[in-house]
Amino acid sequence: MSTVKAAVCHAFGEPLVVEDITLRAPQMGEIEVTLKAVAVCHSDISFAEGAWGSSLPAVYGHEAAGHVTSVGDGVVGLAEGDPVVVTLIRACGSCPSCAEGKPTICGTPYDGDKGPLTTADGGTLHQAMACGAFAEKVVVDQSQVVKISDDIPMEAASLIACGVITGVGAVVNAAQIRAGQDVVVIGAGGVGLNAIQGARIAGARRIVAVDMGEEKLEIAKEFGATDGVLATDKKPFVQAIRAMGRGADAVIVTVGAIPAYDQAPRYLAPGGKVIMVGMPHSGEKSSYEPVILAAIGQGMQGSKMGDVVIKRDIPWMVDLYQQGRLKLDELISGRWTLDQINEAIADTKTGSAKRNVIVFDD
Repeated sequence: MSTVKAAVCHAFGEPLVVEDITLRAPQMGEIEVTLKAVAVCHSDISFAEGAWGSSLPAVYGHEAAGHVTSVGDGVVGLAEGDPVVVTLIRACGSCPSCAEGKPTICGTPYDGDKGPLTTADGGTLHQAMACGAFAEKVVVDQSQVVKISDDIPMEAASLIACGVITGVGAVVNAAQIRAGQDVVVIGAGGVGLNAIQGARIAGARRIVAVDMGEEKLEIAKEFGATDGVLATDKKPFVQAIRAMGRGADAVIVTVGAIPAYDQAPRYLAPGGKVIMVGMPHSGEKSSYEPVILAAIGQGMQGSKMGDVVIKRDIPWMVDLYQQGRLKLDELISGRWTLDQINEAIADTKTGSAKRNVIVFDD
């Protein structure tokens, strides 16, 4: 057992409290990682605001990187000192989803209340998203980590754990965009910029970014967007279709906003599909006309964590970064300490940040 500092959520909608917690040693198939960086994802914020429910108290955070500092029995291919990316993708390897190569939707449940975390006085402490990475250390299943090159900065590596794989994967794995096709990305935040990068890497002909702000549309062009459309315009889908000359082969919705989902099918070409990435609050509903989708062969498809297989896709993305073909450093808007996590969250909620990263001292 060890004592570590973590940012704990005691009540939904209230500031996180940085305090000492207890982390048990890794058990069978688990590893301990001392973190160097963890990014602030909108999913963490939504959980902390009570959007999807959760046990409390809880430690959020799931987009992290660090070094292995302890290894449990049965761990294969990882050793102390290895640099790793830590994801929330905990996969059993044997359920029907895992057997079909879909670890992001593993059907084996995980109870975060019975994980490696307890409060300083021994009480229950929920390990949110199987990570609990708003902390100095984590203990996670070996399926959640990928060993990476030791020359990639940890701040950049942490982004791969969620925002990058989710955005790039939505285009490459879920939409299966091929060279010459057209893509619309709704939302030019952290995940949206990575979807734009994914479309560029896949060879898309036109990549249209749709967002509420002119500044974010300009940033989107730095990441590969060929055109930008303001979502606040009366009929943004008309402008997007003009830019492409036709509808999109895929519309990637990266924001959890119902108006975005309501309009998304209107950007599509016949045979195109909406890839649903952004997660609205539980209970919120979108509307569309099924007859149109049915009549011209359109579709709507969910994509969790970019449908990635992390041991296949993360090394590929690291290699792209090392070649200069995948932007990671440019995604970082600000660097904060764990004690500043509430300020980092507040800055993220303004919508102006691409990704804020909590950096841990050596």
